[in-house]
Amino acid sequence: MDLQCCLCWRVALLLLMPCGLQCMSVHILTEEPVHVIPGSSLVLKARIEQGPLEEVSVVTWEREPETGIFPETVTLATCPGRSLKCAGTRPNVRVNMEQQETTLQINGYSSSDSGVYAVTVTDHTGAKITAHCIVRIYGTVQFATCGEEVHHVSVSINVSHSLLICSEAWGTDPHFSWFHERVAITKTVGKVSKDGKTLFVTMTPFCGHFTCRVSNKMSYSSATYTAAPCEKEGSGTTAAVVCLVLVLLFGGVLAFLLWRRHRHNNRGERLHEHLDDTI
Repeated sequence: MDLQCCLCWRVALLLLMPCGLQCMSVHILTEEPVHVIPGSSLVLKARIEQGPLEEVSVVTWEREPETGIFPETVTLATCPGRSLKCAGTRPNVRVNMEQQETTLQINGYSSSDSGVYAVTVTDHTGAKITAHCIVRIYGTVQFATCGEEVHHVSVSINVSHSLLICSEAWGTDPHFSWFHERVAITKTVGKVSKDGKTLFVTMTPFCGHFTCRVSNKMSYSSATYTAAPCEKEGSGTTAAVVCLVLVLLFGGVLAFLLWRRHRHNNRGERLHEHLDDTI
């Protein structure tokens, strides 16, 4: 009887524990940041710890840029938890699944493969846990030890010449990028100078949000100049249509009044002629 009670208490505690034996965890078994030689292979291995009541449903590998205002996440591979087969999104991407480990391999590594890598494990209840790792191309570590991060980005305006000027304090080798309403500058908006610091605005009217992003291999920052709100497309057409309707309505009312007056005058003349004939 005592043995049965002990087992019951153990089962109850196991079911009620929010963490510990019942919570999953995932760790990437590589010290970060990882530096990879161009043309070689990137290999990241992650270990999954799970309790006796946990079951892995899906394992997903993703990557996003290390810097940027609007980072875009790219899915590299998806692995069903019960299957050892993983579907990679590119020919050079391979993923292996073992009992408690998952390995990502990217062959022919290039600078476009740099970024923040994430492995996400989803359990049978839909709960997710993620581990991250920064991967950079070999050679940036020396740059990072002797360079300066981007600091104090600002945007000033020269109204008379429709110029926006972007300034940065002391970042090493800064790169300037311009956006209008969160979209890269096009010819319809304006032209960027060769050094990227100046935006010549040609669009009319001068309106909307202009953002300057300054970045280097260590950090990034941005500043935004806000002009008058841009009118939505079609608003000018709508105003013209409303004016035309008002003109037509006014003209119709005026024509009706003139017709009514003319009819009344004709009716009076006919009545006067009829009275003369009678007399």
